[in-house]
Amino acid sequence: MSRTGKKPVAVPQGVSVTVDGQAVSVKGPKGELSAVLVEEVIAKFEDGEIRIDPRDQSKRARSMWGMSRTIVSNLVEGVADGFTRKLEISGVGYRAAVQGEELQLQLGFSHDVRYPIPEGITIQTPKPTEVVISGIDKQRVGQVAAEIRGFRPPEPYKGKGVKYADEYIFRKEGKKK
Repeated sequence: MSRTGKKPVAVPQGVSVTVDGQAVSVKGPKGELSAVLVEEVIAKFEDGEIRIDPRDQSKRARSMWGMSRTIVSNLVEGVADGFTRKLEISGVGYRAAVQGEELQLQLGFSHDVRYPIPEGITIQTPKPTEVVISGIDKQRVGQVAAEIRGFRPPEPYKGKGVKYADEYIFRKEGKKK
């Protein structure tokens, strides 16, 4: 039994849900999202809750059960509250700024890194060394954060680079004489 799959997804006030076979559509104050669930699970919307159940007791159905429930939960949470990911930039001269429809990063290269901001994603730079990525789709917010971090991942000696705000960088000792 899936512990995650057993829990129903509570639908908050102001969010409307439509379940049409395997397609689940969620509409809320932040926007609208939808997902098509795999054939091995059944989605039901009743009493202000979305329940996900496996069609049978096969290994694949039980495997998809918890994942499908999490996908639906992320849809509901995204249209109600949205998702945010923070990145921190550390290093001398390393900084970020939003200019129009692109993020401009100075990361110690001979050129500035320009990252076009995708549709449905908001990027802010409250400080030159902090980047805040927000949106309603958890997967896209995480993907954008990973792509920006990928331009200059943190290195283990001085910790220079782009890292997640909640990430711990394992530091190494430099070479000794």
